[in-house]
Amino acid sequence: MGFLVFCFSLSSASFAQELEENEQPKASKSEADYSLLPKNPKKATILSAILPGAGQVYNGKSWKVPLIYGGIITDIYFINFNNRRYQIFKQALSDFDNDLPTDFPSLNRDGLVRNVNYWRKNRDLCYLLLVGIYALNLIDANVDAHLSGFDVSDDIALKFEPHYERFSSNNTSVGLSVKLNF
Repeated sequence: MGFLVFCFSLSSASFAQELEENEQPKASKSEADYSLLPKNPKKATILSAILPGAGQVYNGKSWKVPLIYGGIITDIYFINFNNRRYQIFKQALSDFDNDLPTDFPSLNRDGLVRNVNYWRKNRDLCYLLLVGIYALNLIDANVDAHLSGFDVSDDIALKFEPHYERFSSNNTSVGLSVKLNF
């Protein structure tokens, strides 16, 4: 097995060297041409990066903006809620360690530590969710702008129809056929 890998690496290295010798200088990479699309994906992404939802408004899909802000506001609420609970249990743990009375007399140190870790983990996951909502906002604006020139006319159709075929006098086939019309 090792011998095969060694032979393959030698042959690919020599092949790559031949390509380098025969290659001609290529032009530098140019940016993608979005002039044929009705909406510019780069502009939509930049607008959404500056102000979440602005790319969706640029793409003509302003109905998505309340969904984006609803997600952001809800997530911020849960970040605040989880952080308050985390701070309460963190203070209770500190009071327990200093032999002061706590707000949770029925919990021992292990219970307080579990609660501190639980609420901190939930808060941190909500921060990650906020980053995810922001990233989805950018991705949605970009993809929607890319698909702005996509044809969705009625001429494109996918139909399911029953199918009956006779092979001979004794053999028949009954089934379902899928027809795609352009």
